[in-house]
Amino acid sequence: MGTLTSCSLGTLNLNFYTRPKGIISSNSITILGSKAKASSLNHCFMCRQNRLFPQKGFVGDTFKTFNSSNDGNNSVSDDGEDGKLNKDSNLATVESSKVEQEERDNGIKEDKASVSFSSGPPNFVGPSYNSFQVDSFKLMELLGPEKVDPADVKLIKEKLFGYSTFWVTKEEPFGDLGEGVLFLGNLRGNREEVFAKLQSQLAEIMGDKYNLFMVEEPNSEGPDPRGGPRISFGMLRKDVSEPGPTTLWQYVIALLLFLLTIGSSVELGIASQINRLPPEIVKYFTDPDAIEPPDMQLLFPFVESALPLAYGVLGIQIFHEVGHFLAAFPKNVKLSIPFFIPNITLGSFGAITQFKSILPDRKTQVDISLAGPFAGAVLSFSMFAVGLLLSSNPDAARDMVQVPSMLFQGSLLLGLISRASLGYATMHAATVPIHPLVIAGWCGLTTSALNMLPIGCLDGGRAVQGAFGKNSLVGFGLATYCLLGLGVLGGPLSLPWGLYVLICQRTPEKPCLNDVSEVGTWRQTVLAIFIFLVALTLLPVWDELAEELGIGLVTTF
Repeated sequence: MGTLTSCSLGTLNLNFYTRPKGIISSNSITILGSKAKASSLNHCFMCRQNRLFPQKGFVGDTFKTFNSSNDGNNSVSDDGEDGKLNKDSNLATVESSKVEQEERDNGIKEDKASVSFSSGPPNFVGPSYNSFQVDSFKLMELLGPEKVDPADVKLIKEKLFGYSTFWVTKEEPFGDLGEGVLFLGNLRGNREEVFAKLQSQLAEIMGDKYNLFMVEEPNSEGPDPRGGPRISFGMLRKDVSEPGPTTLWQYVIALLLFLLTIGSSVELGIASQINRLPPEIVKYFTDPDAIEPPDMQLLFPFVESALPLAYGVLGIQIFHEVGHFLAAFPKNVKLSIPFFIPNITLGSFGAITQFKSILPDRKTQVDISLAGPFAGAVLSFSMFAVGLLLSSNPDAARDMVQVPSMLFQGSLLLGLISRASLGYATMHAATVPIHPLVIAGWCGLTTSALNMLPIGCLDGGRAVQGAFGKNSLVGFGLATYCLLGLGVLGGPLSLPWGLYVLICQRTPEKPCLNDVSEVGTWRQTVLAIFIFLVALTLLPVWDELAEELGIGLVTTF
């Protein structure tokens, strides 16, 4: 929020004097009546502009000329002596209306000055008194973020840019609300070297006051002759461009969300024991016609056995966030406290983690964005693989839980891996005995895949924006939204996940300081592999293929 530094509004000074009706004070209004001063007749006594009377809009459409032909005592001369208004006042009216028309055609805006009336309060109100009206754009400037000081802009143009670095040819507004300055011009060297030099010199000139951004030139006519896109340099105040610190309320909200996530993870662990739960509990959660809730105290004996699965789900989510922090620490990038999102189906939808400092370049953005899903996916797949091995071990039969085989149709990749590990006979049945680690790994992999979708501020969206640019993110995002809307990705989770993204994380990440330099081919290749695996993980198995492969017991097509 910017600081309201000044606000100068014109005042309308209405001084009402107790005088006989029709008497006009010589100190209030002066109208010339001499041909020798006919040019002064066009001077407006209200707005001090080259007009005799204010523009239309008053009651009666306009002021009438104070004609003294019927009352010779109601006029005053320019030198303060009483006199009559002659026919020249009518001529002045005609001349003033001509000037008014010329000024209207030229788009001149007049400022209204103070007026004094000697008689009672006037009975007219009109747009001439728009000194009370504050222009909306001016109000936005006053209430919006503080802009760059013009004196600083002049100093920076003189001392920062030059023939050897970047020759400035034009300036434009920069930032979401135009609070910054974008310098357009011609680059005179290697962009990375020039940018590093300019950043160092800016710190020497202005200290810790501004941030300098290197961005692609908007609406450029062609690429840079040296290769790559044409670049520009944007400047914003640090207190405007950098994210604010985490507030106390945000810590409170994060704690509450974490407690709710613990509860949803425990609920997932209890639900995985559906074959052991009391019949009235199962009926209430599976029968749509059930109305009266059962005694929930019946679930207490199953909480202890649900804790291992809850620990696994929470461990994956925490390890995911640790991956982000480990990648951000060497780059001196600050991250906010994670805001976990509870979900009864997966235990958790992941967490929202904000950048609390501006990223230095797009490489850093890709590395930090991929580190979290990679760490979570590695731990999740380890649990999933170990769980499948234990599920095929007869000695671990007492730790097994029975789950419907149809659940394995929720993921093409994980369903195929499970089919290869457990065999056709086990998978082609109504229920499948599996170890709880399989459920924890499955949920963790699904959550990691959902967070790697190339949309907005999700990990996948940040990575795509850093690796391929913001324009590519728009295309990827539209395609992903369509697939989620059609239920092609995520199956029954597509609708709740799509709503969550639209509400919480639909906007792209803010630009990096160096938002131009490429990230390299190998990062783009790794990201492409990630997105391919994400699609395989979230793509459900259609019935025909499931029946042919023996994934689940399919009775109808």
